[in-house]
Amino acid sequence: MSTSDAPRSSVNRREFLESSAANAAGMAAGMVGLGGAAALAAGRKGDRGPNEHVRVGLVGVRGRGRELAAGLAELGDATVTTVCDVDGKQRDAVAREVAESFGTAPGVESDYHRLLDDPQLDAVLIATPDHWHADMTIEACKAGKDVYLEVPLTHTVAEGTAVVSAAREHGRIVQAGLQHRSGAHFQSAVELVRGGGIGNVRMARAWATHERKPIGRRRDGDQPETTDYTRWLGPAPGRAFNANRFHHNWRWFWDYGSGELGNWGVHLLDVARWGIGVGLPTRVSSTGGTLYFDDDQETPDTQTVCFDYGAAKIVWEHRQWSRRGIEGRSAGVAFYGDAGTLVVDRSGWKVFDRKDAPRSVASDCLGPHLRNFVDAIRTREKPVADAGVAHVSTTLCHLGNAAHRVGREIAFDPSTCTCPFDDDAQALLG
Repeated sequence: MSTSDAPRSSVNRREFLESSAANAAGMAAGMVGLGGAAALAAGRKGDRGPNEHVRVGLVGVRGRGRELAAGLAELGDATVTTVCDVDGKQRDAVAREVAESFGTAPGVESDYHRLLDDPQLDAVLIATPDHWHADMTIEACKAGKDVYLEVPLTHTVAEGTAVVSAAREHGRIVQAGLQHRSGAHFQSAVELVRGGGIGNVRMARAWATHERKPIGRRRDGDQPETTDYTRWLGPAPGRAFNANRFHHNWRWFWDYGSGELGNWGVHLLDVARWGIGVGLPTRVSSTGGTLYFDDDQETPDTQTVCFDYGAAKIVWEHRQWSRRGIEGRSAGVAFYGDAGTLVVDRSGWKVFDRKDAPRSVASDCLGPHLRNFVDAIRTREKPVADAGVAHVSTTLCHLGNAAHRVGREIAFDPSTCTCPFDDDAQALLG
């Protein structure tokens, strides 16, 4: 299909958001989704025998999409049979890579609906900009496809409740790209913290400090000839093409991304709340802003967010212009207990302020995470980072950004996933 063809109508956004509002309370706990025998019964459509390859379609083929395809090739029992992207140049290049990795040429599409219409396809990997996550995942669930979805799970909190509802209603496996949940050293760190290894933990801190490059300022211009920009915009507001709002840089604009909170924050905040065993906060405050960059970016380059759980707190911090991190790490999580401090990142973990100073080296995260997804497709058991888990961690990011944008502390009701007394904040949550 030509990239100039008009995109097919996607799910009516108001309809799917409103229809899921009544289920917000259950989803907020991060425990929804089908597992075990109930999921097995609901998910029989498209199941394959243990010796058959799982057939997967890839939607979004730039950086992360490439990595997911390569990781899937390492498993040996799953095959990318179709690649889809609105950028024909990128799509064709990755299709050649996939053919080399899997030994067979994949189909190529510009419209993801074509993947969903394929009865032979078992699952889709979605690695698009954030503003497409909800529509694509919900439609995939309705089409009987399982989903591996990069994080943040959605672009708004309301979309998150809708995605979890769709996964539950249609009995689909939805694994979010929170790969730390599958890393052995992250698992052992959380086990030690939750087992009382550093005493009573009253605070966790997560952070990312990277020296990013400015993106400058650019005028609107013509879209690349190989790209269907209208389809790329999809559910986002219509506007002229600007290269600064396109590949990679889209994450620094509110129409498409969630800033550094939705980039690194969702991964590390997930570890923080996993470790201290909490879900959604009741109060959120944020400070910071654009303190360094003077360019087209809309999201803050400096931000500190406090998530209040009453007896415990989680603090997030990012600086996009500084190399010096916290606790000697550029990006990580620290758990502060009254009997020690555990610091963990992708290189391993270590306990401080204890004589024995236990530690662990790094482990692979992505490979086991993809393995967990493929195994879940066959067994219909809930994956380690299902939609409910990811919805809660993604909501933290959206709450932090909402507090930043309204310029004050916001009160949040976890039972309804809303800010009931703050119309400005609620509008930002969807």
